[in-house]
Amino acid sequence: MRQLLGEITGEHVNRKDLDPETSATAAFGQRLRRLRDERGWTQDELGDRMGCTGTHISAVETGRRPPTEHFAANADKALGTGDRLERMSRAVRETALLEGFPEYVTHELSAAEIRLFELGIIPGLLQTPAYAAAVAKGAVQRGAITEQQAEERLALLAKRQRSLERTPPPLVYTVLDESCIRRPVGGHSVMAAQLAWLAELAERPNTLLQVAPYDLGERRAFDLPVYLLALPDRSLMSYAESAHQGRLERSIRVVQPLLTAYHQLQAEALSQAASVAMIREVMRGNTP
Repeated sequence: MRQLLGEITGEHVNRKDLDPETSATAAFGQRLRRLRDERGWTQDELGDRMGCTGTHISAVETGRRPPTEHFAANADKALGTGDRLERMSRAVRETALLEGFPEYVTHELSAAEIRLFELGIIPGLLQTPAYAAAVAKGAVQRGAITEQQAEERLALLAKRQRSLERTPPPLVYTVLDESCIRRPVGGHSVMAAQLAWLAELAERPNTLLQVAPYDLGERRAFDLPVYLLALPDRSLMSYAESAHQGRLERSIRVVQPLLTAYHQLQAEALSQAASVAMIREVMRGNTP
C-alpha cells in the first residue's frame, strides 16, 4: 500500500534523473535509489528502517545532500549490503568538489541560460584544456587536491563544456573581473591561447562576454564568484562559493536579488566590443 501511495504522490512519476558520472554524490544517490527500488520500498519505508525521514532519503538520492558516514552505515544495515555504501560514501567525502556544486552541474547541463561572474580565474566553462590542466596542477602542487581529484575535476569540466554544443545551445552570459584576464596561468603561451579562445567565444551568437574593469571599484556588484541558471521551465537557481564552501539556492527570494545585481553589473561593465579589445591587448603582452 505504501509503495502504491508513493507512486500516487509522485515519488516515481516526478523523480529526478541522476547522472552517476557527474559526481560521487550522484553515483551514491543513484545506487541508493536502485537498491531501494529493488526491494520495493518507498523513501519513507527506507527512512523508517534507517531512523531518518523519507525527505532525508530523497535529498540524498537526488544529490541535494551528501551522505555522511553514519548515514551510509545505516543504509548498508537496512539494505543488507555489507559495507558497500559506506565505502562509496568515502569517495563523496574525498571529492574535490564543494558541496552544492555537483547538483548545480546537473542543472547546468540542461539550462537554457547560464550567467557567470568570476574573479581571478577564467570560468571553467570557458577554459582551454591547457589552462584547465594548469589550474588543476597548481591545486595538486599546493596540496589542495590529489592527482585523482584533479583528474575528476578535468573529466567533469570536459563534460560540462561538451554540453554547450547541444542543440539549441544555452545562452551564456559572462562577466569577468579584469583580474581574470591579467592573472597569468600556465605561462605565456597557455595564457595567450586562453585569451584568444575568449575572443573567439565572444563571436558566437549565443555568448555575451564582458569585462568588469578595475576602475569599477565599489560599483562591482559581487565580491565572490556567482553562477546563475535559468532552466527550461524558466525557474531560476544560483550557486556561489568561497574557497571552502559552496551554496546552491533555488528560493526566488534569494535568487532574484542576485539576478538584479547581475544585470546591474552588466550595465556597469565594458561593452563586449571594448571587452574583446582589452582581452586582445592583454593577449599581445602574453604572446612570446
